[in-house]
Amino acid sequence: MTEAPVAIVTGAASGIGAAVVTALHTRGFAVAGVDLVEADGVELAMRADVSDGAAVASAVAAVREQLGPVHAAVSVAGHYAMAPVEEITATAWRRMLRVHLGGFVNLARACLPDLEATKGALVAIASELAVGGGDHDAHYAAAKGALLGAMRSLAAEVAPRGVRVNAVAPGPTDTPLLAPDSPWRATEYLDTLPLRRLTLPHEVARCVEYLVCDAGFSVGDVVNVNSGAVI
Repeated sequence: MTEAPVAIVTGAASGIGAAVVTALHTRGFAVAGVDLVEADGVELAMRADVSDGAAVASAVAAVREQLGPVHAAVSVAGHYAMAPVEEITATAWRRMLRVHLGGFVNLARACLPDLEATKGALVAIASELAVGGGDHDAHYAAAKGALLGAMRSLAAEVAPRGVRVNAVAPGPTDTPLLAPDSPWRATEYLDTLPLRRLTLPHEVARCVEYLVCDAGFSVGDVVNVNSGAVI
């Protein structure tokens, strides 16, 4: 058990998740990381598929037992792929929904008893594509849009119990999730952005940190950090 407040971060092994771990450490949290591979730099590393509700519940129970009750939960784990809509298989549709929507719901369900007790915060990582859509991104945008709908509904439901639920919606971010030849990395796309560059993982993490630590007034809000892609 730890005397520090406890956070759990899914997708903690790399990219935005790893940056969130670092940001929450700077605010004094003991952080448990959940990913398909073992995360570095956390007080407790667990391997689990976020689309598996039983696995997530088991991971949260382990956090509670070894570190203490959860004060903050951040749903970062994600999956990205591009395809024309006519080539998106039923399996691909289901995978997007299971990882993004399912991963968030599974984490929320497992953590809510702790978050109610600690008057804590739950943050989801959405996407600017949930708002603006994108060419060849129908299944990803749909999953992230569903995530935002679930987040807002849950925020209204649990706010009276003292739990704050919010989201951060990044634009294309410079992480391993974007392949080197991704069209989001192309100069032609970057030149359309006011900042002319990709969002950086630590910028997304700072928004998460803000929602967890400083935004006691935020309920059902979405913080957009996307280099000006959606204004």
